[in-house]
Amino acid sequence: MRHVPGVLTSSFLLGFVSLLGATSLQASPAEAQSTLFKSRSTQSSMEGLRSATVGASTSVPYGWVDFCHRRPKECKVPVLPAANVKLTAQNLRILKRINQKANSSIKPVSNFDHWGTMVDHWDYPVDGKGDCKIYALYKRKLLLEAGFPRQALLMTVVRDLDNEGHTILTVKTDKGDLVLDNLVDEIRPWNATGYYFLKRQSQRNPNTWVSINQRGGTSKTLTNVSKLVD
Repeated sequence: MRHVPGVLTSSFLLGFVSLLGATSLQASPAEAQSTLFKSRSTQSSMEGLRSATVGASTSVPYGWVDFCHRRPKECKVPVLPAANVKLTAQNLRILKRINQKANSSIKPVSNFDHWGTMVDHWDYPVDGKGDCKIYALYKRKLLLEAGFPRQALLMTVVRDLDNEGHTILTVKTDKGDLVLDNLVDEIRPWNATGYYFLKRQSQRNPNTWVSINQRGGTSKTLTNVSKLVD
């Protein structure tokens, strides 16, 4: 199911998000260091063409807040400097392997058929089934375990080629934004999807979401991401 995740409507949920933000801690310089990524201090014009432009803070999907309520350790995390993955050949192989592993190991099922409700339920594939949110969360989890920086792994809400709500994982790299998608095994640049990007997590704080409202180019089924690797 590719349903647009709902937005916060109650003061309770807004309060919960505020609490998460309030409990975030500033990271030490050591926490921000990794050989897998580099901090974003400036953005070149070429990178700007390859990366979606984000706007102001926006509503947080209900599914993320509910996920945080059930799994608080996943969300009570420090605020960190924005960072990108270095798109090396090794890191690209890891991205491809994890994308394909998740796409092949999870049985697709709609949110309603899975949970018996139209209310968005975000979680890991605890029973081996799920819709787009479960795929994206699982890929994020596997990449974190592989050592990728949290700041570069962003849950993202879009409208797909059929104008249906859909959730994907954006991976911020030094060569631009890449998309891991359960509808396509190939990893594509964001601007080769044809999707309309609505919003995604902030790089600094996963409990803050930022608006995008931008079309991701046109759909290209054969995109050689390997050409972006140095």
